[in-house]
Amino acid sequence: MFRRIFGVLCAAMLMMSSTLAADKPKELVVGITTFLSGSASVFGVPGKNAAELLIADLNAKGGILGVPLRPIFIDEGAGINQLMSEYRRVVLNEKAEVMLASVSSASCLALTPVAEDLEVPNILWDCSSPRILEDNNYKYSVRTQSHSGAEMLAAALYLVKNKADFKTVAGVNQDYAAGRDQWGLFRIALKALKPDVEIVAELFPKFGAPDYSTEISRLQALRPDVIVNTSWGGDLDTFVQQASARGVMTQATFVFPLGESSLQRLGGAMPAGVIIGGRGDHYFLHPKYAQEPAFREFVERYREKTSAYPIYPVLHMAQAISALEGAYKKAALTNDVPWPSKEQLMAAFRGLKFRGLTSEVSIREDNQGLEDQLIGTTVRVPEYGFAVLDRMSIYPAELVTTPIGAKSADWLSQIRLETANDPSIETFEAKK
Repeated sequence: MFRRIFGVLCAAMLMMSSTLAADKPKELVVGITTFLSGSASVFGVPGKNAAELLIADLNAKGGILGVPLRPIFIDEGAGINQLMSEYRRVVLNEKAEVMLASVSSASCLALTPVAEDLEVPNILWDCSSPRILEDNNYKYSVRTQSHSGAEMLAAALYLVKNKADFKTVAGVNQDYAAGRDQWGLFRIALKALKPDVEIVAELFPKFGAPDYSTEISRLQALRPDVIVNTSWGGDLDTFVQQASARGVMTQATFVFPLGESSLQRLGGAMPAGVIIGGRGDHYFLHPKYAQEPAFREFVERYREKTSAYPIYPVLHMAQAISALEGAYKKAALTNDVPWPSKEQLMAAFRGLKFRGLTSEVSIREDNQGLEDQLIGTTVRVPEYGFAVLDRMSIYPAELVTTPIGAKSADWLSQIRLETANDPSIETFEAKK
């Protein structure tokens, strides 16, 4: 009797597993949102270029589980309402099985509820707001990189370690979700590490502002020791160009936690001595991976395609596609199916370990990616027509990422100065 019941149960479980599996499609349609127009396109288009290269490579090898990928790109620059409309269209009409969204935190905050409504797996491939996953328990969204808490803490740790004698700080940050989140988190971490620091200005120019003369004049009058700007893309480019033209860039220590993506475009406008972050350990001259054959080959191919070196959105895209491939393979193997269901796919993301082009990333049970952080200081060298990074430090993900169940603002307020000297931080000597 027991054997008969056991056999019936096993058969039922097998039937349930098979019904959960999905039919293998002829192609895997993947919707990808990124900025293709506007000032942020200098950041978004490189992500698109990376996706095209990497998906072509995957398809040349047979795709994922034998299924070729077909990307559909959606322009974030069209605005939130148009973005949400296009997102729905690509899922419902084009039958996208997975979405990669987005660059802007404002876009991600708007789209993650839409993904839940449509029940479509959604990879947060670049946006950084910790509120997306800390304030919600989403079933269908997963982030394949770090969030602002880790990025801002690493920058603050580097600052207090390498320039301990500053007393005053000013912030210049974009007036939208990510800009305010990033400055708020940096300020909390900095005050925890250096309680006596004085914040002399908090300036919030609008997203996409063409003129920073008001902010620059204020900085010239205040003359803070340190100026922090968490802007990215065209906004950071414009600020640096205008600040450089007015001589401000040499009057304080500047900290650009997201500045790596602007180095090449800024050329001579970016001086030596600026603290720069790469939103992860992303840098084409990475001190650990620059000579790795696969990394070098990708850098060369990307430069051949675009006439530029890859910047961090390129490497974030590599992580997202690597995670996508890894999750499909893990789900198929774990469930013994030729093609997993979306529920099986989402379950496979949790605990997944994968590599894009730099250090290994893992995804926690809360769907948040753990990603190391690279920070350095700019120098000018004859080999390049733009500033490059020196005196680099790599902060391990576990050291700088908010624990599961905690809020980033609360956790960062408890950080102590000794964290800046943690032995797990890798440092790389200055060039001679």
